Amino acid sequence: MKFIASALVFLSIMFSFNFPANAAITCKDFNGHEICILNIKRSAKRYWNYNTTISIDGKKQPREVYNCRSEYKIQNDGKLVRFKEDGVGNLICKYFKR
Repeated sequence: MKFIASALVFLSIMFSFNFPANAAITCKDFNGHEICILNIKRSAKRYWNYNTTISIDGKKQPREVYNCRSEYKIQNDGKLVRFKEDGVGNLICKYFKR
C-alpha cells in the first residue's frame, strides 16, 4: 500500500511539469547563411523522406519534404526541385546521420 501511494505521488509530480515541445532548434552557418531546423520529422514508411520547416537568416520557410534517396525536395505547392550541389538539402539529409 505504501508503494502504491509513493508511486502515485511520483507520477503526479512528473506530470505536473510542462516540457517544451521543440526546445532544441539546430542552427548552423551554411554557405554564409544561418540555417535553422525548426521542425524535422523522419517518415516511418519512407525513411529517406524528411518533413521539415527551416528558417534561412531568420526568415521561416514553408514546410517542405526532402527526399534524400533521389535528392530532391517537394515544395509546399507540390513542385519538385533538385538539390543543389552544396545546398540546404545536403544539410537536412545529414541531420539523422550523426
